[in-house]
Amino acid sequence: MNTLILGAGYAGLATATSLKPDPRMTTLLVEQNNYHTFETRLHEAAAHNTRVTVPLVPLLRGTGVHWEQAAVKDVNVDTREVTLKDGRVLTYDTLVVALGSTTNFYRIPGLAENAVELKDIQDADEIFHYVNRAYASDYQGHRDIVVGGAGLTGVELVTELARRAEKLTKARGLPPMNIYLVEAGPKILPVLDDALRAKAQRTLDEYGIHTLTGHRLMKATADSVTVQTQGGQQKVIPAGKIIWTGGIQARDLVKGDRLEKGPGGRIAVDEFLRARGYPEVFVLGDMGLALNEEGHPVPTTAQHAGQQGRVTAGNLRRLARGEALTPYVPSTLGEFVSLGGLMAVGWMKLPWNQKLAITGGMAHVMKRASEWKWRQSID
Repeated sequence: MNTLILGAGYAGLATATSLKPDPRMTTLLVEQNNYHTFETRLHEAAAHNTRVTVPLVPLLRGTGVHWEQAAVKDVNVDTREVTLKDGRVLTYDTLVVALGSTTNFYRIPGLAENAVELKDIQDADEIFHYVNRAYASDYQGHRDIVVGGAGLTGVELVTELARRAEKLTKARGLPPMNIYLVEAGPKILPVLDDALRAKAQRTLDEYGIHTLTGHRLMKATADSVTVQTQGGQQKVIPAGKIIWTGGIQARDLVKGDRLEKGPGGRIAVDEFLRARGYPEVFVLGDMGLALNEEGHPVPTTAQHAGQQGRVTAGNLRRLARGEALTPYVPSTLGEFVSLGGLMAVGWMKLPWNQKLAITGGMAHVMKRASEWKWRQSID
């Protein structure tokens, strides 16, 4: 069985590292980078230049999976062909699509042209070097930062940036940098309950972060954003750096006459994570529209992507042996949000669908434990 795995993010890498050598399987992982990025820690790289990547080759030892560094141009599931950007065409018997997402700028004028994302290590490097430049004695222009989107990424980013700015302010004797967190919705961190959200908001306030909920970003220029309140009032916020974390959409690389797509361009899949109408194609992570037992979309988080990858690896082995597949049953084990340094808030799942809320240093430990568990699962 000739299998292609496209992408070495959380879902693709979990699939590849969960496989073992099997004479019935030939498996190739196609990834444009020679490393895996811990995307859940990119905010640390952006603020502190923390290393958040790990080389791919050592992770694939003992898996029977070969790796090729290449970028995917498009996928035709009707002809079973994957075209690479260098012009080569690969074919497959089974395919795992785990190419992740792109940033959704929602057609906001000037946003795509003037905002940096936080999707990869290059984005994190740009943000880190900007903060350093902004605290240089000869820096001219606006120094403030505007971050759009108050979900997990946005909140984790502004708190780490605030810590970094505070250190540089003291070290270099310059005025503090203003950091704005702009959110169109009525609240930050909608994944958390009210008590944890309130704790997170208090931490943002203590850092001096300007939290603007109920403010829709209307326009961006090279050095400012225009926001609008729910009452219709508009104001301009000068900014030296604009960062957008306000939404994602699936990569539009997969074509097929029978494909079904849902919100954000995600491809509808069955209970085995196979694209509907294409039983040889598994679609995972941000690109797949998997549903939970209540029929709601599974969140596009690292923990769910990892679960999907491990289930898919098992099903690939079952396919090679001619056995029945195992359905994917999503499970949210908890959710933790870093609030800078040793501070975090979140919850963990207990028996009988109970949740235990955790804040402070213990929440930080739990978040680090989940990251350690992921690293162990791919080693």
